[in-house]
Amino acid sequence: MPEFLYEALDKGGKNVKGVIEASSDEVIIEKLHGMGYYPLRVVPHKKKMGELDLFALPVLRNIFHRIKFKHIVTFTRQLATLIDAGLPILRSLFILQEQSESVMFKQRISQMAKDIESGSSLSEAMAKHPKVFDKLYVNMVRAGEIGGVLESVLNKIAEFLEKRQALVSKVRSAMMYPLVVMFMAGGIVAYILIAIIPQFAEIFEQLGAKLPGPTMMLVHASNILLHHGLWVVVGLVLLYIIYVKINKTRGGKMVFDRLKLKVPAVGELLRKIAIARFADTLSTLINSGVPILQALDIVRDTSGNEVVARAMEKVYNSVKDGETIHEPLSESKVFPPLVVHMVAVGEETGAIDHMLTKVAEAYEREVNDTVNALTSILEPLLIVFLGVIIGTIVVALYLPYFMLPKLVGQ
Repeated sequence: MPEFLYEALDKGGKNVKGVIEASSDEVIIEKLHGMGYYPLRVVPHKKKMGELDLFALPVLRNIFHRIKFKHIVTFTRQLATLIDAGLPILRSLFILQEQSESVMFKQRISQMAKDIESGSSLSEAMAKHPKVFDKLYVNMVRAGEIGGVLESVLNKIAEFLEKRQALVSKVRSAMMYPLVVMFMAGGIVAYILIAIIPQFAEIFEQLGAKLPGPTMMLVHASNILLHHGLWVVVGLVLLYIIYVKINKTRGGKMVFDRLKLKVPAVGELLRKIAIARFADTLSTLINSGVPILQALDIVRDTSGNEVVARAMEKVYNSVKDGETIHEPLSESKVFPPLVVHMVAVGEETGAIDHMLTKVAEAYEREVNDTVNALTSILEPLLIVFLGVIIGTIVVALYLPYFMLPKLVGQ
């Protein structure tokens, strides 16, 4: 889309200049009027060679200008502030488009502005960009539009997103340490097998005697990596591809998610994260005015775990038939009795959103405590694990030397 250089006066009579994209100068003038500016001059913007934006190329744009989570949160906060200040949605979008750090996000905001100019609502415009604004986001905005409390709902969305991201970031950072250690351990073992074991293998071959079992295993592993390393890598890649393909099917994801929940320590952490997400999401949706059936449908799609998603299906069908929420939750065996009883009390008192908020807060604290406990336990365990791996390799390498008299006798 062509760019135009504009010069205009704002409401205070101050001269402003800028560059904006549009199909024609007439559209630019309409946009400037919508922003509260009085246009003085609109001309095509001709870029010099030194001003060319290489990152506007599709490949480079996708690499360097991805829409980050912080962009969405910042956009949400600022849009709520502008609407609360009394600015029209269209003008607010134009302002946010100009100051967005992401080129791709600028394009999304521009497209939303065009849709709103054509008569669409904000939620309808956002729904056309599901990779940026998910189902939960769009439905909360729609509820805010219907209830006339859009700025309040946008602030709730921003708070919800920040809280969810903080929880995810804490778990990721806790898991990063063991992953890095495991990666380093794998690299060290691979280096020993490829670079060091072959040298010992030559010495062992000169002995001409039967080697101990652990040493033979190391030599065989070294030969496999040296002569068939490419096939090992290909095999691992194929296994990963197969896992991804199976995990995309609903049945496959159900199997893997159920297995994840049964992993000692980690499974309990994943269960707590799923419960915290369920409670926080459902309470936020109900508080924002989203109908309960629609809210349950959204929670099912955003649960992140197929076991929880199946439980949400049963809850949805139960509520649809005029029954309760807590009964199918109890039958699912995913939610602890405490959560089920709190939901039941919330249904009886008509304050289910309040009870769900309490559940979310309690389980977020439990997730933090569990992550801290796992981190403190994992560090010494990983040190011991590394020591055992390296120690086993060293013993296997030098075992023939300890048995040298016997080997020579053979």
